[in-house]
Amino acid sequence: MASDRPTRSRSGALCRQLLLTLTILTFACDACKKVTLHVPSKLDAGKFVGRVNLKDCFQSANLIHSSDPDFQILEDGSVYTTNAILLSSEERKFTILLSNTDNQEEEKILVLLQHQTKVLKKRHSREKVLRRAKRRWAPIPCSMQENSLGPFPLFLQQIQSDTAQNYTIFYSIRGPGVDREPINLFYVERDTGNLFCTRPVDREQYESFELIAFATTPDGYTPELPLPLVIRIEDENDNYPIFTETTYIFTVPENCRVGSTVGQVCATDKDEPDTMHTRLKYSIIEQLPASATLFSMHPTTGVITTSSSQLDRELIDKYQLKIKVQDMDGQYFGLQTTSTCIINVEDVNDNLPTFTRTSYVTSVEENRVDVEILRVTVEDKDLINTANWRANYTILKGNENGNFKIVTDPRTNEGVLYVVKPLNYEERQQVNLQIGVVNEAPYSKEASSRSVMSTATVTVNVKNQDEGPECSPAVQTVQIRENAAPGTKSNGYKAYDPETKSSSGIRYKKLTDPKGWVTVDENSGSITTFRSLDRETETIRSGAYNITILASGKDGRTCTGTLGIILEDVNDNGPVIPKQTVVICKTVMSSADISAVDPDDPINGPPFDFSLESVPDAGIERMWRLTKINDTAARLFYKNDLPFGPYQVPVRVRDRHGLSVVTPLKVILCDCVTENDCALRTDPRTGNGEVRLGKWAILAILLGIALLFCILFTLVCGATGTAKQPKAFPDDLAQQNLIVSNTEAPGDDKMCSTNGFTTHTVGSSAQGICGTLGSGVKNGGQETIEMVKGGHQTLESCRGTGHHHTLDSCRGGHVETDNCRYTYSEWHNFTQPRLGEESIRGHTLVKN
Repeated sequence: MASDRPTRSRSGALCRQLLLTLTILTFACDACKKVTLHVPSKLDAGKFVGRVNLKDCFQSANLIHSSDPDFQILEDGSVYTTNAILLSSEERKFTILLSNTDNQEEEKILVLLQHQTKVLKKRHSREKVLRRAKRRWAPIPCSMQENSLGPFPLFLQQIQSDTAQNYTIFYSIRGPGVDREPINLFYVERDTGNLFCTRPVDREQYESFELIAFATTPDGYTPELPLPLVIRIEDENDNYPIFTETTYIFTVPENCRVGSTVGQVCATDKDEPDTMHTRLKYSIIEQLPASATLFSMHPTTGVITTSSSQLDRELIDKYQLKIKVQDMDGQYFGLQTTSTCIINVEDVNDNLPTFTRTSYVTSVEENRVDVEILRVTVEDKDLINTANWRANYTILKGNENGNFKIVTDPRTNEGVLYVVKPLNYEERQQVNLQIGVVNEAPYSKEASSRSVMSTATVTVNVKNQDEGPECSPAVQTVQIRENAAPGTKSNGYKAYDPETKSSSGIRYKKLTDPKGWVTVDENSGSITTFRSLDRETETIRSGAYNITILASGKDGRTCTGTLGIILEDVNDNGPVIPKQTVVICKTVMSSADISAVDPDDPINGPPFDFSLESVPDAGIERMWRLTKINDTAARLFYKNDLPFGPYQVPVRVRDRHGLSVVTPLKVILCDCVTENDCALRTDPRTGNGEVRLGKWAILAILLGIALLFCILFTLVCGATGTAKQPKAFPDDLAQQNLIVSNTEAPGDDKMCSTNGFTTHTVGSSAQGICGTLGSGVKNGGQETIEMVKGGHQTLESCRGTGHHHTLDSCRGGHVETDNCRYTYSEWHNFTQPRLGEESIRGHTLVKN
């Protein structure tokens, strides 16, 4: 038998480890009635305690319940702590209740939690009894937790042979993990039979180890047969579930019924199968565009179905879902992974083709055959170049003689009307046709045959034929790449002699060329570009540039045809933002919507990508944020509660091929309710106020300057006459400041002092420092000018607090500016050359 001393040392070592070990001991004969879990003295919340084999106890259970709220039992029998636990006593008990409501059966399992140190003492004492009762050389179940933190070497169990009572026994092991890869993972103490692990093990790499234990005497005698020893690695939830694809792409038809299957996503988990570690739950986190919820996902199978029948490709043709998968059956502590699912809305024929016009008028010469006389166009919102968009035209009325046919141009989807049987001008000068149009694919919605067909009328005027060259067909087309270099040659218009069916001898002349882009060769009708062609010019529609060609025969007779130059689009225009001034009323708004346009063809246009253009030391990203609204628009937000005022925000917009243009937006943060309030306001709260002088303000300034010169002139004259005239007032009145003359009636006027002189203007008022300093009267159209002795006010004294006033602000205006400060000398130098002499009447000069 082994000594007690190694047993006590092993117990102390296990007590220091504080790691979770699970040993299920069977009491009596019923294995599922009572289990014992050996645990450290301290358990943290959410800690895995052990696993109870519930299948041997009860095959099916609708309810698994723990009598102790500090523990949670999952369906696979895993026991987890819900709160932090400290085992101060020898053991702690709680009951697992299993019930089947269908059969009304119940099963109870008593769980004992025992501290490791005391359990080891009891276990070794029990081993002594067992060694006396039966042989110990038999397979002992053994397991260890994967990714164990140690400390290492980690004690697993002890193997012993009863023959050790009679012999000196040496123990040894072989197998994977010992002398085979992974080498030196396990070892056994030769004398005690204690089995140890030297480092952590990953269960996903090694699920178990099958070792062979040997018991031998020092002289090589083997009293026992080799013992198979299986070490099972207990799984830990250390692997995230992974989607099989980073991005799933599915297609669903528009207007489909609720519950239609869109697709299925799948994820894998490397943890142990058929446990909570690999029980996955799927869900949808986010839908973009964030409209009404249109899709749902089965939590177990990952099947995505439609939850609404309002899918409309013409409104939104693509949705993006952010999906999540989480193990532990979706519980909050499970590991999770996200992926992206793109759902393209497939087009169905839910929009009818309609003629752009309800009536057409065309003409054709008599005796013409296989000539195109008209092209009609339709509008269809369904997907371009599909059976839902392609049009089928038919002649409903007026073609009883079979003179016409109408076909579809597969490139433009236009209806081309031909004359296939000659018309006789003497028999019929006018033919009225009714044409209709439907799609190649049947209409998806329920409707009568009349309502699903758009119709139009065509009036064909038959012209009397003159012999000459025949321009057939009347409209011919060539294709030229836009921005082609000047001098590029291409096939032009071809006319034919109706008798010889040859173009020989026919001369060509250009009649109309709106932009003067091409020249026409007189002999062959071929064209040469005269300057660079631009598809995005205003006169170009549907990418076609039409010129008119006159073809002349040898006898001088002519015919006229149209040459359509189809300009192939080049991505030469970046998307721009037309509205470059944006107003954000901070009181009611936190953002503003901006949209971009691209004059190029749609294949070189949207979807656009909006981004803020970084400017060194400008801090654009700290103040502004952009979010995408749709393929052509974005929303601009301000951040950090910016102050009112204007800002320059450069925004870069890229088209689908990466061509970009930076548009400097002028963003005004304004204290307003509507944009019109901010546009009309010249308030400093916007940071954009400005002062503009009108004609009356300028006139008032000039009049004020004239009055100043009058005062100067009066002073000079008064100083000259003072020496000759006696004083008009006694000396005791020298301290008075205000003298009134030519008085009819008193009145309160405002004044503003300038360099010691005070000018009064009847009927005017001033604000700020310019108070009511005197009164003046008006008599016979004259103004009263008065002086104040010792005055020290200048134009500078007319400034309000924190801002300046112009001369107008001293005459009753309330215009504020920061750049309107003028001295008297500046006004004098500006106005002196522009003022003539002015007679001064009715003024009284008083020296104070």
